[in-house]
Amino acid sequence: MHFTRLLKVVAACAMLLPAGAITAALGSTEARADSCWSHNGSLMRLKAQGNRRWFLYEAPRPVLREAGVATGTLLFEGVKRGNWYEGTARVFSQACPGQPQVYSVAGPVRADQLQVTMSGRRNVNRQCHPTDRVTTDTLVFTYSHRC
Repeated sequence: MHFTRLLKVVAACAMLLPAGAITAALGSTEARADSCWSHNGSLMRLKAQGNRRWFLYEAPRPVLREAGVATGTLLFEGVKRGNWYEGTARVFSQACPGQPQVYSVAGPVRADQLQVTMSGRRNVNRQCHPTDRVTTDTLVFTYSHRC
């Protein structure tokens, strides 16, 4: 087969594939901005606009649903600077449905872009009221698939 004709066949086949299928087939491991990620037993959706980032619940685990978390509930909002995320996260409680505690988090994106690990310190609440204790939360988001 002529090389030019072969290129035309490859180009025609590529048009039939979903967006990103070729780069995925060629081994690109970078996760896409509108993608699904696993986090602590829940399925999350990553949204991006420029360097702004949001992780929203796509399918929250049952205990979170009991705390008022639904599809589309915001868990993290912030920015990506190079391979670093920073912003605010929320912790949800059955004792305080609809009143998440907001705290600062930051952390790296793994070199292959398929995992984000952020941590931050927050007050430990009891029945919606702060105690004298502080804890460090670590949030790990692992790429799952294109949503």
